[in-house]
Amino acid sequence: MAEPILIWGAGAIGGTLGAHWARAGHEVLLVDTVAEHVDACRTKGLAIFGPVAEFTAVIPAVTPDQLTGTYGRIVLAVKAQATRTALPVLAPHLAPEGFVLSAQNGLNEIEIAEAVGAERTMGCFVNFGADWHGPGRILYGNRGALVVGEIDGAIRGRTRAMHALCREFEPDAILTTDIWSYLWGKMAYGAMLFATALNHDSMSENFADRRRMPAWLALGREVVATALARSVTPRGFGEFDPMAFAPGRADADAVKVVAWLRDYTAVGAKTHSGIWRDLAVRKRKTEAGAQLLVVPKLAAQLGIATPALNAVGRLIADIEEGRREQSPETFAALLDAIR
Repeated sequence: MAEPILIWGAGAIGGTLGAHWARAGHEVLLVDTVAEHVDACRTKGLAIFGPVAEFTAVIPAVTPDQLTGTYGRIVLAVKAQATRTALPVLAPHLAPEGFVLSAQNGLNEIEIAEAVGAERTMGCFVNFGADWHGPGRILYGNRGALVVGEIDGAIRGRTRAMHALCREFEPDAILTTDIWSYLWGKMAYGAMLFATALNHDSMSENFADRRRMPAWLALGREVVATALARSVTPRGFGEFDPMAFAPGRADADAVKVVAWLRDYTAVGAKTHSGIWRDLAVRKRKTEAGAQLLVVPKLAAQLGIATPALNAVGRLIADIEEGRREQSPETFAALLDAIR
């Protein structure tokens, strides 16, 4: 019997991947801190629903305290803010020659490499739409880009094997020698998604409002300027070209990209970001502190100002702590901060 693919964090991303791999005949073991979700996955099954796929897969699942043994492939799919607490618990279960694949949003590969070693860290760009709707239920809202690559740019046997596995889930999955370019490109898009969570409009409605354009331009430019200063050229997906926000590019180039985001986010069952769902539905902290605000810290080291990113992080914190509501007024506060 092949060694199971261990998925640490069986929510929207990890659960969707795990269910598809289990359906394809691979041995999968899910690890999650939500006991009710773990019980549902291993008894009645993990139900994937939505316009892309409808099926249920019964998958072995445990809570972290129930896990035993070591594993050569660990897919880390927890929220960015849970990475720091997950790694010390995960590390004893990582085989000496094994690796951790970060199927997360943000630049978590930096923190993972510090904890388990760069040679045992693999990067992954995920952009499909999924939402955790409760124990044993995940909405798979739309297909999206999936890219895998080593953080040092090498192509190894394990990289090719992981890419082949990813293609069983997403046939158009890409194997890259420059995963950082994709991760930074996603950061530019992700920064805008955080801002869409400041109100209750859909992602598409946010991008369609011309009055909000200064926010999208400022956020994209701050992320891209930081990436370029770190010698990374951000790469996008579809017609989302983060380099349209690069220093010296005309406003019209970036406006065209935002127009594409308007149309792109209008398609599929996932109308709002996971950040919005965390605030409006699950009433919990978002990934802002661990994902979004990493960029201002890196930018400050390079002397790059990030007023828009700082404002979004501050406003998200205000919503999390009950000082503000998701509203037009809260988005207006972002616009005021960057004028």
